[in-house]
Amino acid sequence: MFFECLNLRKSFTTRNGPILALRDVTFRAEREEFLCIVGPSGCGKTTLLKVLAGLLEPSGGRVSFNGAVPDSSLRAALVFQEHGLFPWMTLLDNVAFGLEMRKVPKRERRARAREFLGKVGLDAFARNYPHELSVGMRQRANIARAFLADPQILLMDEPLGALDAQTKVVLQEELLRIWKEHRKLVVYITHDIREAVLLGDRVLVMSGHPGRIREQLDVPLSRPRNLTDAADPAVNELVQHIWQMLREEVRNALWVK
Repeated sequence: MFFECLNLRKSFTTRNGPILALRDVTFRAEREEFLCIVGPSGCGKTTLLKVLAGLLEPSGGRVSFNGAVPDSSLRAALVFQEHGLFPWMTLLDNVAFGLEMRKVPKRERRARAREFLGKVGLDAFARNYPHELSVGMRQRANIARAFLADPQILLMDEPLGALDAQTKVVLQEELLRIWKEHRKLVVYITHDIREAVLLGDRVLVMSGHPGRIREQLDVPLSRPRNLTDAADPAVNELVQHIWQMLREEVRNALWVK
């Protein structure tokens, strides 16, 4: 599965008139690519993700998957910053939920969910409820649920943004390990430029109001990726390059003169 956005536009109707959120967004994401998107707050990153997921209809341009305009069926799994687990379900049933929606028999889906819980180190908590777990554990379960649902595309909107620095590093490593094994096309939004460089094959830099793709950059790191690659001079160089593109816009948004 690959997809293309061509001259994508999205506007919203408000009581003060229409607001354009995305303007002429054009890019292509390849099969099994880990594509990261960075940009300042308000540049339309989450709006773009919702259009890709089919939750919002574009106001102009088009999105095509494998060269065809998609129907209304679910084509992607979403992982947001908030874990989104159902509080009335055990961890096992939460992780198995995507398979339940696909009518997989209960015994099979629970067996597969238990296997995935083992992959993220949560097999001992299968019968626990979300409120009994740490934020990092809940987000690990959310990532497991998304991969287990076996979507063609995995859309992730700052899934690690609310975590402390140490937990974030652990989950970055977990994410890379699971992705290496299952190789989905991932579109990953983050405000953390270094995270984007360390995880991604390519980084799309968004900016502006309305949002647009300012630059598309290949990450000069080989696979398999190790987070010790953070010390690579090429990483620092790319991080600084992206930051210089965004710095003034971020400063202006904070009213720093």
